[in-house]
Amino acid sequence: MSRGVVAALKHIQLERGTVRGLRVHVLPTEQFKTFAISVYIGCPLKEDTVTPTALIPFVLRRGSRAYPETKQFRERLDDLYGAGFGFDVYKRGDYQMVQFRMDVIQDDFVSSKESLLSQALQFLGEAVTQPAMDADRLRAKYIESEKTTVQKRLEAIVNDKIRYAAERCIAEMCKEEPYRLHPLGRIEDLAAIDSDLLTNRYRQWLAQAPIDVYVVGNTSLSQVLPLIERSFQLGDSRGTAQPGYALKAEHRQVTKVNEVVERLDLNQGKLNMGLRIPTSYGDDSYPAALMYNGILGGYPHSKLFTNVREKASLAYYASSRLDGHKGILTIQSGIEIGNYEKAVQIIKDQLQAMKDGQINDTELQQTKAMITGHLRELQDSAFELIAFDFNNRLSGAERTVPKLIEAVEQTTPADIQRIARQTELDTIYFLTDSKGGQ
Repeated sequence: MSRGVVAALKHIQLERGTVRGLRVHVLPTEQFKTFAISVYIGCPLKEDTVTPTALIPFVLRRGSRAYPETKQFRERLDDLYGAGFGFDVYKRGDYQMVQFRMDVIQDDFVSSKESLLSQALQFLGEAVTQPAMDADRLRAKYIESEKTTVQKRLEAIVNDKIRYAAERCIAEMCKEEPYRLHPLGRIEDLAAIDSDLLTNRYRQWLAQAPIDVYVVGNTSLSQVLPLIERSFQLGDSRGTAQPGYALKAEHRQVTKVNEVVERLDLNQGKLNMGLRIPTSYGDDSYPAALMYNGILGGYPHSKLFTNVREKASLAYYASSRLDGHKGILTIQSGIEIGNYEKAVQIIKDQLQAMKDGQINDTELQQTKAMITGHLRELQDSAFELIAFDFNNRLSGAERTVPKLIEAVEQTTPADIQRIARQTELDTIYFLTDSKGGQ
């Protein structure tokens, strides 16, 4: 790693504070030409709240008290020199996360009577805490419209068989855990959501959920805190900042591999596997887990891609994915339906090869290069820097990008083998055709 990259990354130092019960994180930097703002609001995944919570940001994007009509709301973004505004709903461990994002050009590059950062924070704060309402309730017409949006997104998962198989494998593997729930909720819950129910959930969510606000750009904590205090109207219900997350993966012992076969009308089988991996994002062993996943199936040079897809020609695609906040690794592959038994066996062979320490120098060095290259690129994106720090907040880790790069580069085959020997196959899920094949 070049000294220049290390120096650039080591100078990243966030300033932190609290206001109105929100945790505020500011990264003063002149590196970017825009201000990047993220608001994270997280709550435990629960059956009775997951769907209304997922619906909330869809409704909030329709309008605020200051700009109650969606056309006005969007035109205001144009007034802010084409500021960007969006959100995501996803899960981190057993938590459902809602992230609002906004980016606006830095004040140095425009001529504006009022700071664009101030205006952007006011817009975002009002969107989150002062939504458009009718008779003190979230607008029914927006709720009904966005229920349809969420339903279509959930239906799209079923139509995308790769995504569907991945979600079903997780649901079967974690059927007794909150992680089984999709962050967008359940279609069957949408019909019962009305203005009263969603407004009550919205107010409970704002009062109880931890909220983290990030600002990256040419500013400081002392400048940002009063802007947030003015813009985020949360009342007195929150008091001090809510407790943090400190996610720690619970490693469950596998007593028996769960095999599930599901049939739908399709031509290509989807073979997915779920494994329990004994580490989480905040652990010292996390860099070795990153390397394990990379060598197994994270990259085109990995064992799954090379042996299952290229050499044996058993899969159209084969890869693996690590969820470091949950301690789960999943394998995804698309296969000819008749090749099920062969594909299962050769994937198991790769898992055993990892346990046996069969890791050659090319696999080791190429994986280190891929992981560290990605980490170095984080400095080029304000939102990636925000995400990296928030992952630390979630897990209780105090890890910097240079330290993680250093830990990855120092990882040995023995470290990776140690992870492999503790990683257990939990679930085999096969999505096959409806004609009676395997």
